[in-house]
Amino acid sequence: MKTKAVRLYGKKDLRLEEFELPQIKDNEILAKVVSDSLCMSSYKAASQGPEHKRIPDDVSENPIMIGHEFAGELLEVGSKWAHKFNVGDKFSIQPALYYEDGPVGILSAPGYSYKYIGGNATYIVIPNEVMEQDCLLKYEGEGYYPASLAEPLSCVIGAMHANYHTTPGSYEHKMEIVDGGKMAILAGVGPMGLAAINYVLHREERKPSLLVVTDVDQERLDRAASIYTAEFAASREIDLHYINTGNVDNPVELLRDKTGGSGYDDVFVFAPVKSVVEQGDAILGFDGCLNFFAGPNDTNFSANLNFYNVHYAYTHIVGTSGGNNDDMVEALDIMSKGLDPAGLVTHIGGLDAVIDATINLPNIPGGKKLIYTHIEMPLTSITDFAKLGAEDKFYKELAEICSKHNGLWSVEAEAYLLDNYGV
Repeated sequence: MKTKAVRLYGKKDLRLEEFELPQIKDNEILAKVVSDSLCMSSYKAASQGPEHKRIPDDVSENPIMIGHEFAGELLEVGSKWAHKFNVGDKFSIQPALYYEDGPVGILSAPGYSYKYIGGNATYIVIPNEVMEQDCLLKYEGEGYYPASLAEPLSCVIGAMHANYHTTPGSYEHKMEIVDGGKMAILAGVGPMGLAAINYVLHREERKPSLLVVTDVDQERLDRAASIYTAEFAASREIDLHYINTGNVDNPVELLRDKTGGSGYDDVFVFAPVKSVVEQGDAILGFDGCLNFFAGPNDTNFSANLNFYNVHYAYTHIVGTSGGNNDDMVEALDIMSKGLDPAGLVTHIGGLDAVIDATINLPNIPGGKKLIYTHIEMPLTSITDFAKLGAEDKFYKELAEICSKHNGLWSVEAEAYLLDNYGV
């Protein structure tokens, strides 16, 4: 079967190519990709090429398919996996594989390390190790884009689970955020911050009583506040505040005042910015845990921490990168119970838009860029649908559908796109 795919050959060397996939082996699965959401991690991979820890050294001779937040449908199942998967199953993939053997060892991942599997493709071959590690996950919900966004959601789920707290006099670490505690999400209205807010507001167990979200972009803060409202948070017994720290003379003082001066139990930093990390450290309360979520490009990135507080106030720091299988399963489960990740999505495009969008991702405003791999469509902001609709019936209808859903993407919009784009 022929596939079209965006493949990485080296630093910023991405190429959209059509080529033949090999016949699957008995321990492999042939699949159709429907949607893939672009991730800043793919930008980093494209920028670093073989210097990236997940990219093979010989990528110039053996290019890899890029994209790791994808969903689709199984087309052919090898006999080894016929007891577990069926033709027609919808799927999502947990891309961070953990095993001893493989093309690049323990850090192998679809979207970084393989010739025939990645999200920015029409058809792929899922290798045996993905199933061996239970990383191919059935998706039984509506549409496809929620399954694509299960991977970024799993990352913030993993971050919440990775935080820990202590008991004075004991060496036992109690994993997870403080139930009923005080939480701050700094630089928190980018795509991953929005995923974290959404998750916190929909958790049935272990949620804070106070959630403060900061950023310096008022437009993005206003959008977040309109999607994840203080009113809905209150119905979940969470006191939610959005704060523009760029408009405040002393953000640390203001943020601590929100806690009554005690500081925060759990602080999540969503931007690799020295001043934001130091701000997070300064607002920690007793036994507070700072989670540095944002992965920097700079291998020498550093910030100052108050080690007096480390010693006497038991403050501490963790870092997380990606979720695991359990986090992906939880992401898919919580979406089946009502969490809609559409608030993360701001742009829609086709496979032909992937190269420019990936290479320029830090410079494109908004949230997640959602790609539908079987269409050709320029990367288009959802907010531009109505303007384009003045001259194009397709965009006019799409704008009306999004308007019905509070200006957000939806399963209805996705179905209309797949049925009508280019017709």
